[in-house]
Amino acid sequence: MEENDMTSLSEHPKPTYDMHHDDYDRESALRRVRTAGSISISPELFEKIYLSPANRVSSNLRSTLGNPTPLALCGFLLSLSPLSNVLLGWRKSGGSGAAEVGVYYFFGGLLMVIGSVLEFILGNTFPFVVFGSFGAFWLSWAATLTPFYNASIAYDPTHPAASSTDPTFASTFAFFHLYMGALCFIYLLCSLRTNICFVLIFVALVPAFSLMAATYWQLAEGNASTALTCQHAAGGLVFAVCLLGWYLLAAQLFASVDFPINLPVGDLSKLVKGATARAAGRAERVNSKEN
Repeated sequence: MEENDMTSLSEHPKPTYDMHHDDYDRESALRRVRTAGSISISPELFEKIYLSPANRVSSNLRSTLGNPTPLALCGFLLSLSPLSNVLLGWRKSGGSGAAEVGVYYFFGGLLMVIGSVLEFILGNTFPFVVFGSFGAFWLSWAATLTPFYNASIAYDPTHPAASSTDPTFASTFAFFHLYMGALCFIYLLCSLRTNICFVLIFVALVPAFSLMAATYWQLAEGNASTALTCQHAAGGLVFAVCLLGWYLLAAQLFASVDFPINLPVGDLSKLVKGATARAAGRAERVNSKEN
């Protein structure tokens, strides 16, 4: 009897699923495992958690590794949020946020660069570039505030404490913010295929960087009052960016743990069709006419 049972089991083995191959039963996997890296997700959810339109990659890393996007967002928000308060001058803060230089290095720089590298490994080009460039921005900002790198002191070595207000330094440093604004404008165009929340972040960042450039140029001209007005305007825009960023972070983390509350981010991946989808649509219309 036992021999017959063993024969029966060998002829009809128990069904299994392998998450590292294309032929596994996704519904069966979904019932067994509820983690963000192991379930089949819709294009809308993919865009929400990766901030990039759904794309195909040859590896199965997305079913193995976690989503690095929230980590990079944490670094961005924990650096930008206090800086926005400093730019607004809340609670007598100031000094370009020099007291938080460690935050800029290890939250803004380190976490965003780590997130960028992991996005690169997962094949998500757009967030990889965005996080990498902003990680470099925070490292550059921190280095500028660090006396060791002699960024502002080189312009006024006799008065190190006041060197950050040196006209030549201020006029020169403004160009960095100007071109960060130009970079964010390109990101704004690319983000039109992601979600409304991400788009609004870049809509606010473009004028914010422009106003920061204006702040330094006004300082270089000796117009302290106008410079302060530009700084406060930039701080207000950056604070709005932070509010959007915190909402986006919450939406991603809720999705990662399958939280019962779904925070919408305004998916645009279907509204703004990609070049590949448009070409496929044209080819389909041509074929239908020929038939």
